Amino acid sequence: MTIDTLARAIDQGRGLAAADLVLKGARAFDLVTGELVATDVAIAGDRIVGTCGEYRGAREIDARGKVVVPGFIDTHLHIESSLLTPHEFDRCVLGYGVTTAICDPHEISNVLGADGIRYFLESAQELVMDVRVQLSSCVPATHLETSGARLEAGDLTPFMDHAKVIGLAEFMNFPGVLAKDPGCLAKLDAFAGRHIDGHAPLLRGMDLNGYLAAGIRTDHEITSADEALEKLRKGMHVLIREGSVSKDLHALLPIITERHSPFIALCTDDRNPLDIAEEGHLDFMIRTAIAGGAPPLAAYRAASISAARAFGLADRGLVAPGWRADLAILDDLESCRVSTVIAGGRPVEQPLFDARRPVAPVGLASVKARRVTAADLVARGAGPSTPVIGVVPGRIITEYRHAALPYRDGARHADTGQDVVKVAVVERHGRNGNIGVGFVQGFGLKRGAIASTVGHDSHNICVVGVDDEDMAVAVNRLGEIQGGFVVAAGGRVLAEIALPVAGLMSLLTHEQVRDALIPLRRAAKSLGTTLQEPFLQVAFLPLPVIPHLKITDRGLVDVDRFELIAA
Repeated sequence: MTIDTLARAIDQGRGLAAADLVLKGARAFDLVTGELVATDVAIAGDRIVGTCGEYRGAREIDARGKVVVPGFIDTHLHIESSLLTPHEFDRCVLGYGVTTAICDPHEISNVLGADGIRYFLESAQELVMDVRVQLSSCVPATHLETSGARLEAGDLTPFMDHAKVIGLAEFMNFPGVLAKDPGCLAKLDAFAGRHIDGHAPLLRGMDLNGYLAAGIRTDHEITSADEALEKLRKGMHVLIREGSVSKDLHALLPIITERHSPFIALCTDDRNPLDIAEEGHLDFMIRTAIAGGAPPLAAYRAASISAARAFGLADRGLVAPGWRADLAILDDLESCRVSTVIAGGRPVEQPLFDARRPVAPVGLASVKARRVTAADLVARGAGPSTPVIGVVPGRIITEYRHAALPYRDGARHADTGQDVVKVAVVERHGRNGNIGVGFVQGFGLKRGAIASTVGHDSHNICVVGVDDEDMAVAVNRLGEIQGGFVVAAGGRVLAEIALPVAGLMSLLTHEQVRDALIPLRRAAKSLGTTLQEPFLQVAFLPLPVIPHLKITDRGLVDVDRFELIAA
């Protein structure tokens, strides 16, 4: 702020001059007292300058009968997992009241390294929404997979002082922290005193203490109220997650109380445009929490002021003079139906999006996987018994199961009677051509195959299927379209969507991506899958930092022991 703009803000706040923008006749939700306060809300530039009074404005918006709340803050997400470029994510999500998003460009970084971070930082500077970046701490996430890039502490520190950077993103390699791995310690030391996000599923007791002693402050991988309470007691800020696959909100409803609300926040992590269109974003979490018995004050605090304080964003989170004018105007508190959004003092309208400078996409030729045949996907083994990845709907945690499968000519085969089908991970960065083969239970597939280049976190190709020929068709098609999702059966492609930006994001609008996901989901259902979101469930099978059994291009991973095991 200059002296002149500061003087203007003071005069407009006192009512001596017309405010730049006034929300007339609103009720503001006071997140300090829990009261609904009848008031105009006056805005000068990008800040609120007046409440608890009547104001006149150069522009006025009729907010009679509406409720004004602080804009929502998504405290942890990967924009790449929306399948959209940052510009399209901005246009897709802002209308749901999300005015700040704290993103980890971990997915694109695992494919493109520092070039992916630069792309996100350049994009963030052009958006209407305030996108803040946490620098990706685990590229690759582990030594048990092949990624497209590697980022050490020295690769991250040049970005530390960028205006859009907060700190260090989710430290997924918690075994590395506990083992005092030199690379992990170097990153933690470089970011000491800055915000460091955690990622510690099921980590409890003394090991949790050691992890927190490293200066890590948040966790979004909490799946039970008991785990959440331990982490709250130990000073962690709990980020309650509800994404397209990971759905933890209902399990964590007991901690959404006024007492806990200063120490909890909301996040989506991974949410696709179809789910956003059908359900919403953080607004969906808020109304679901309230419908489940959470006090509105606790839910709205978690969505704004508590989130802001957790990440050091001291200028936002209240409807009060002097605070950033990020606001959502609602029909009512309980339904959290957003009618108008104010971002940085500006009503969100199409001209705001039209004025953004475009940023050239990157990683348009990142899928370098060799062509495969059915013979490459044979599951060799010494007998019918094998470990099996057990999918749990609504969770990215998988179970470590065993099954006896049909066994012929030294190879194991899928058994749809047991709901056990094959899963393979094909290295796609052009590094070594690895293929890991195993089995998974819980997809409900009866025929065909589903394949994806979205394969957390190294983003190799992951394919699940009943038939080896169909699996090969799907994998090879992903190479031809430079990434995306493919459904195949009977030797042909049934549906697909191309994600050519690093094999992760589409060049289409969010409306086009949403529309393309409908026939894709229908095609997957035609194969028999019983999962609501099979594509992102496929994407999480290669994630070797989430218990208990996963698969990478190097083979099956026992996550609890943090080592590769024989199939």
